[in-house]
Amino acid sequence: MAATQRRGRRIMMTPGELDEFLAEQRTCRVATVSADGRPHVSALWFAWDGTSLWLYSITHSRRWAQLRHDPRLAVVVDDGEEYGELRGVELSGTAVFVGEAPRTGEPCPELDVPEGLFARKNFGVDEMPHDGRHAWLRLTPDSIASWDFRKLSGL
Repeated sequence: MAATQRRGRRIMMTPGELDEFLAEQRTCRVATVSADGRPHVSALWFAWDGTSLWLYSITHSRRWAQLRHDPRLAVVVDDGEEYGELRGVELSGTAVFVGEAPRTGEPCPELDVPEGLFARKNFGVDEMPHDGRHAWLRLTPDSIASWDFRKLSGL
């Protein structure tokens, strides 16, 4: 279970708002840690299943190599242009590698739901195309912090 947000409770998203926000957004920024402790941030598309964030990463990437060495990560998804429109969520925890790597489409029941969500959201198709270069990471967050500055006008 994710840690409860303490600061900014008045502008945090409700669970329903969080689910809706993560379902509609496409791009997240993933922060990993290198062997010498330096952070690395990269952008990825994702899918949210209501419990976990699913990341489809290139297996020959710096991000993938760093997560193999140290699976801790933080992810930010945000939106908005003007100050009063800003909203977002930070999820952190430990990456879990799921399925074959790289993914070629071998049956993996655990990936049925996230692949369907990801394919519809990002490609507009029902079946996930596999290119033999990407594989799945699951982040079931230990902590979630969210904000929605649109709620500031009501305070």
